Amino acid sequence: MKQVIQNFRSGVLKVDDVPETICRSGGVLVGNVASLVSAGTEKMTVDLAQKSLVGKAAERPDLVKQVWAKLRKDGLMATLRTVKAKLDTPVALGYSCAGIVREVGRGVENFQVGDRVACAGMNYASHAETIFVPKNLAVKIPDGVSFDEAAFVTLGAIALQGVRTAEVKLGDAVAVIGLGLLGQLTVQVLKAAGCRVIGIDLEASKVALAREFGCDAAALRSEDVEAAVKQFTDSFGADAVIVTAAADTNDPIELAGVIARDRAVVSMVGAVRMDVPRKVYYEKELQLRLSRSYGPGRYDADYEERGKDYPIGYVRWTERRNMQEFLRLVAAKSVKLDRLITHRIPIEQAEQAYEIITGKTRQSYLGILLTYSEASERSEKLLSLRSSGKAAEVRLGVIGAGNFAKSVLLPRLAKLGGVSLVGLATATGRTAKAVGEQFGFAFCTTDFRELLQREDINTVLIATRHDTHAAMTAEAIRAGKTVFVEKPLATTEEALAEVVAAVEQNQGRVLVGFNRRFSSLASEMKQFFDDAGSLAITYRINAGEIPKESWIQQDEGGGRIVGEVCHFVDLLQFLTSSEPTEVFAYRNAVGADTLSIVIKFSDGSVGNINYFSTGDRGLPKERVEVFGGGRSAVLDDFRLLELWRDGKRKTSKRMSQDKGFDQELAEFVAAVRLGEEMPIDWRSLVMTTLATLRIEDSLRSGKPEAVSLGAQT
Repeated sequence: MKQVIQNFRSGVLKVDDVPETICRSGGVLVGNVASLVSAGTEKMTVDLAQKSLVGKAAERPDLVKQVWAKLRKDGLMATLRTVKAKLDTPVALGYSCAGIVREVGRGVENFQVGDRVACAGMNYASHAETIFVPKNLAVKIPDGVSFDEAAFVTLGAIALQGVRTAEVKLGDAVAVIGLGLLGQLTVQVLKAAGCRVIGIDLEASKVALAREFGCDAAALRSEDVEAAVKQFTDSFGADAVIVTAAADTNDPIELAGVIARDRAVVSMVGAVRMDVPRKVYYEKELQLRLSRSYGPGRYDADYEERGKDYPIGYVRWTERRNMQEFLRLVAAKSVKLDRLITHRIPIEQAEQAYEIITGKTRQSYLGILLTYSEASERSEKLLSLRSSGKAAEVRLGVIGAGNFAKSVLLPRLAKLGGVSLVGLATATGRTAKAVGEQFGFAFCTTDFRELLQREDINTVLIATRHDTHAAMTAEAIRAGKTVFVEKPLATTEEALAEVVAAVEQNQGRVLVGFNRRFSSLASEMKQFFDDAGSLAITYRINAGEIPKESWIQQDEGGGRIVGEVCHFVDLLQFLTSSEPTEVFAYRNAVGADTLSIVIKFSDGSVGNINYFSTGDRGLPKERVEVFGGGRSAVLDDFRLLELWRDGKRKTSKRMSQDKGFDQELAEFVAAVRLGEEMPIDWRSLVMTTLATLRIEDSLRSGKPEAVSLGAQT
C-alpha cells in the first residue's frame, strides 16, 4: 500500500510502498478515502526532520539531555546504536482521515464492515491507503456528511476542545487570534455556540474568509487591534481569547493579554511562544489555559490504545465525543467546510502537498486533502526487498522491530557468519520496510504468520511486547522453528503451560534472552566459585522509575517483576548451578517497584535480589556480591569484577559494559548451525519463569512460595 513517510534522520519525505497494515484486537481496519494535511503540526514535523543534527538538538533539548544520561550510563557505542535506531525510524505523517471499515478487530462491537468512519490519532489516522485505528479514535460519519468533510474530524475536535477550555457562554464576546484552518473552524464553532466573534490575522484574505463564516468583526494585525476589540466589546475587552495561531514569536500571547477583559480566559490552542507578560496577566487576573489537543483521553494509552472509555457522568466531552459532536455540527450545516478546501491531491502525488505547506511551491492554501480511490484493492501484507541469495544454515525470521531489536539484536545478528536475514514482521508496514531494508532482509511483512509458514525460514527471533511472547513461541515451535525469544518467556502461568506443552509435544528448541549469564565477567565469577559449595549472593539493581502509564507496567508488559526481574533470577541460577526452590518477597511502602526478594536454591544457596526504583539514576544500575568457600567477589555493572581469596584481590575490567549480548547470540547461532543443545537448558528457562511468577504470588500472599514444576512438566 502507499503511505506518506519521512525519515527523521535524513529528512527525506516520500510516498512509499509498504506492506499493508493488519487488523488487531480493539480496533478497526479502514480503507482511506480522504485525509487532511495539517498545515501546522505536520509542517513543524517536516521542518524539524529536515534540520541538521545540531538543529534538531536545539529544537529538542529534552532529548539531548536523555542522550547525555544514556551516554554516561551505557557508554558511547550503546548510545550511538540507540540514537541511530531512533533517527532511522520512519515517521508516519497525518492524523485526520475518513474512509470505510474493511475489517473489525476482536472486542469491537460498535462498528461493522462497510461503515463510513472518521478517524483521528498520530501514527493511526495516517496518510496511507489502509490504516488500523483503535475503537476510541474512530466515529461513524453521519448521513449527509461527505468523506472530504469527515476528514476534518481531528482539527474540528481540536477547535471544539479549545472552545470548551475557554468556557464561553451564550452572548460572550470572543477574540480568535489566528485565522488559518484551525482558526476558521473555531470561528464557526463559536458562532454555533451563540458567541459574538472578532477574528484577528496577518492576512487580509483570511480575515475576509472569517467574515464569510459569520465572524461579527475582524481586524488585521497591522491595524489597531486593541481599538477594534474595544469598539466591539463596548470597551470592556474580550470575555475570552482563543489563540489558534502558529508562530515563533511571543506576539499572540502578548496581544491576548492586551485585548482581554479583567478575569477573562485565554485558551492556548496553537503552537506559539509562551513567555507570559506578567504585568498585564497579573493586573487583569487572567486565566491562561492550555487546550490539550482534541479532548480528555488524548495521550492516555488506556483510553486511546486499550479502549477504556471515561464514564459520561464524569467526563462529558472526551476526544471521541468531541469528534462526534463536530461531525454533528457539519451535518447540521452549522460548520461549513467547502470553502476551506483549497487542494485535493491524489496520494500518489502527496509530496506536492508538503511543497505547498513548506513554501517550496508558492501557493495560498488552507485545507489540503489527500484523496484515495474507494475502489482500490487491498495490498499485499508481504513485500519483497531483495533476492534471497545464498542460503545459510541459520535462516532467520524476526518478529518485532522495536528499539531493543534495532539497537541491540539486529546489528549483532547482521554481523554473524552463517546467518541469513530472510523475513521481518512488524505491526506497521513503514517500520517493516525501513528496518528490513536497513538490515538487508529478503522480505518484510505485517503478518508474523508469513514467517512461520515459510520453508526457507528455520529459525525465528521474537522481540515483541511481553504478553505476546508465549503464544508466538508456542506457535513457532508447532511450525517446526527453532526459537530465540526475548525475556520474559511468559507473563502468566497459563501462557507458560502452553509453551511447555508445545516444546514437549514437538521436541522444540528454545532460548530465552537471558543475556547476563553470557557476560565474560559473569562467566569468570562463576568459575571462581565452581568448587565453593553453597553461595550467599546479594544482587542490587538501581532500576529507576518507569511511569505507571508505560506499556511495561500494563498487561502488555506484565509489570517489572515479570518483565525484568527474571533476568536476575536467571543469573543467580547460573552462578549457583542449582534451581530455585522457594521465594519470599517484600515490597517497600514507598514504591511498588521497590522490593526485596529472597530465593532459596536446591544446593542450599541463598540469593537476595534488591530491586529499587527510588534511587538516583546516576548510580550504576547493577551490583552483584557473592560469598562462599572462603571467597568473595563483586561485579560492578558488568564493567569491573573483583575477586578476593586468601586476602588477595584480583580485578578484571572492561572498557565498555559487557552484558553478554554478543556471546549469547553467537552461542545460539552455533547451536542452530550444529544441531546442538541450546546454550541454556530448557528446564532452567522454565524454572526461572516460574520463580518470577512466584515472586508475584508471594507479594500477594505475604508468605514464602514454593517453586516446583508440578503440572508444568
